[in-house]
Amino acid sequence: MVVQAEPGMGDDGCVASKRGTQTARDMVLSMLVILLGAGLVYLFIPHDDSLDPVRPITYDTELATARRAAPYPLAAPVGLPETWRATSVRYDGQSDHGAVWHLGFMDPDNEYAAVEQGDGKPDAFIAEVTHGAEPTGENRTVDGEEWERYEGPKYDALVHREDGVTTVVTGTAPFDSLARLAAALEAGEN
Repeated sequence: MVVQAEPGMGDDGCVASKRGTQTARDMVLSMLVILLGAGLVYLFIPHDDSLDPVRPITYDTELATARRAAPYPLAAPVGLPETWRATSVRYDGQSDHGAVWHLGFMDPDNEYAAVEQGDGKPDAFIAEVTHGAEPTGENRTVDGEEWERYEGPKYDALVHREDGVTTVVTGTAPFDSLARLAAALEAGEN
């Protein structure tokens, strides 16, 4: 007796399935179409890698608001050239370091420099905003005031302590740029 396979049955008597190979092939083809589409979008969307990724900000409103709220006169630079670009600003009246003020800049050589002020414990505040910089034992006179010099693996800093507030000018910028920023600082109240 000869058994004939029914239509759709394989040699072993099981139903032959093309579904498994079609699914894998379809997935590969779909991925190729998606990658081709993404490549075309990349080619036709304008992009310029030479553009400066730093987005300058204005901080006049934040400064005025923070000066009204702060328990000490907040410092901000006056008369810095336009080549100094403000990049970040914030005020927190109830941080772990008391009332703290931050104003970040990129200097003309694209190095970071920031003004940090706090009325909490100075040593803990300095350690945090300088990312662990240590005092060198040297001072630098800036506009007739003595600033302590700190050096660290990430940031260097100039530190000025007075009347319950610590002012730190810190960043990756060289000490001459930090001193330039410190010299431009004027404390004010609203």
